[in-house]
Amino acid sequence: MSETASWERLPAIDAPIHRAQAPSTPLPRSTPDCHEGSTPDGRFWRIISADAQCGIRTLPAKSIACIITSPPYYWQRGYEIDGQIGHEPTITGYVTTLTDVFREARRVLADDGVLFLNIGDTYYSAKGRPHGRDKKHNGRQMARRLLRAVDGPGLGLPRKSLIGIPWRVALAMQEDGWTLRSAVIWHRPGTLPEPTAVDRPWRTTEHVFIFSKKPRYWFNRSELENQEDIWIIKARPDNPHSHFVPFPSELVERCLACGCKPGGIVLDPFVGVRDNTFDCTSTRSFRDRYRSKGGIL
Repeated sequence: MSETASWERLPAIDAPIHRAQAPSTPLPRSTPDCHEGSTPDGRFWRIISADAQCGIRTLPAKSIACIITSPPYYWQRGYEIDGQIGHEPTITGYVTTLTDVFREARRVLADDGVLFLNIGDTYYSAKGRPHGRDKKHNGRQMARRLLRAVDGPGLGLPRKSLIGIPWRVALAMQEDGWTLRSAVIWHRPGTLPEPTAVDRPWRTTEHVFIFSKKPRYWFNRSELENQEDIWIIKARPDNPHSHFVPFPSELVERCLACGCKPGGIVLDPFVGVRDNTFDCTSTRSFRDRYRSKGGIL
């Protein structure tokens, strides 16, 4: 059942608010700007247009029931924004940036809240800038325009190494105070092939790490649907958009159902491309069980 519309149900923030409209251009900024609206069934959304860490700082402590997010992967996409996360010159720089963001996220997460972090890995090629055109996604064309850290020398790993980004981030967050509860393997049937990878298996999985703030937290095991720590969910079911970094509704729904108590407010600190912004608000679990979604664009 939908709750009566009331903007006061969303946590107060320290930023200008624009009601019932979404931002037209996703640009990070140090001065946050806020946009709010609601779905036809009375579920509220809020988008804070800002740098992720600055945006989270506008939220009050312990105001978020659940965080579900997937930050930009290391040197996998270019969004034509100077200083974007994922373009750090070193692996340590990327890990530190994410650790800093999630330290602020821990402040706004309720003591019984859960964080679901989806993050993919990256290979270190060290063979210079690639040529030709990447047919998978326009956002990857930046590798043809500039020398990425993973294509140049000096990253500190043997050439052709799988960097191990997900576990580097997870262990850094654990050292920073998060409790790492599970490392779910997301198996993605229908993943795009990697025809140039002739001497290793193609990648068909990613990690979804589950973190908590405290030893005791809200979790509903019955919603795992008989899939424990291997979740089989298609990566891009019937995706009409050109954005090939999918965060499918079924994955969001699984996280919501087992990790967010009814009535809770959900945060995605890396909402990203606008085509995917309201994915969570359209899922069955969100409509039936949860009140509001916030994101930082």
